[in-house]
Amino acid sequence: MSATLFCAGVAEVLIARLIADPAILETRLDAMTAQLADGAVPVANAVMREFCGDVLQIESPGTDMVAFRAALDAHFPESDAIVASGPFAFPRVFVSDMDSTMIGQECIDELADFAGLKEKVADITERAMQGELDFASALRERVGLLAGLAESAIDQCLAERIRPTPGAQVLVETLKAKGCRTVLVTGGFHHFADRVAGQLGFERVVGNRLDVTDGKLTGGLVGAIVDSATKEAVLREEVAVLGENAVSMAAGDGANDIPMLQASSYGIAYRAKPKARAAANGWVDRGDLTSLLKLLDIPEKDWVA
Repeated sequence: MSATLFCAGVAEVLIARLIADPAILETRLDAMTAQLADGAVPVANAVMREFCGDVLQIESPGTDMVAFRAALDAHFPESDAIVASGPFAFPRVFVSDMDSTMIGQECIDELADFAGLKEKVADITERAMQGELDFASALRERVGLLAGLAESAIDQCLAERIRPTPGAQVLVETLKAKGCRTVLVTGGFHHFADRVAGQLGFERVVGNRLDVTDGKLTGGLVGAIVDSATKEAVLREEVAVLGENAVSMAAGDGANDIPMLQASSYGIAYRAKPKARAAANGWVDRGDLTSLLKLLDIPEKDWVA
């Protein structure tokens, strides 16, 4: 790598850990270094991490996170990364969204297919995740369309449609084995989330509750809606228990995850919608969720399968 040496004694530093195509790492790094040389965030050091040979660490003695991120995106558009203001630390709590993050599907869209309404419901879901619709209103509208559907359709949907995202269980179980508290918080439903959490190893679940009467969905919800504010509140609550300086990590893909991502030490946008990705200081666009273990310096021999 052709970057200059890091300047000792610099108080402020931005650090990016990044996984990208090895074939282009050096040429892209050289181009990024040249671009930033005379700016506010020059590349001062670049090394491959000792424990995870495909992780490149780039350091800059600057504070302009926006400019640093923009350069990373411009030169490494297909990558997995975390950008931190200061030295990395292992998270003590991990809070994650469920749909399209820990699982590859949107549960309400798949459930709607059993009522012949998938296309209509999926369109509302997509617009809500893009941040084009109010989440709570969009949720009530979608749930209302499911009125009369047999509760047994949920079991069938879980068995036939819902699958963990690659690397999800290894990520959760490894973090937990190393003492990290794991929490699943979803704008989806406990009918799905409780079983997904059990399968993946989450210790706490927060979600919405479908109203069911005589074995059928009524089209309503029970209790307060879990929305973006709830997700952020859950993260802050978990951090407060551990101490206000506890390092946290959060993961999500949609607009309703943005406050949670911004409130965490490491906010990870997993194959996310543009608004969520822009709000995060980490992203997984290239690999699977085990990329986060590499970026946290956890060697593969310590992963829990």
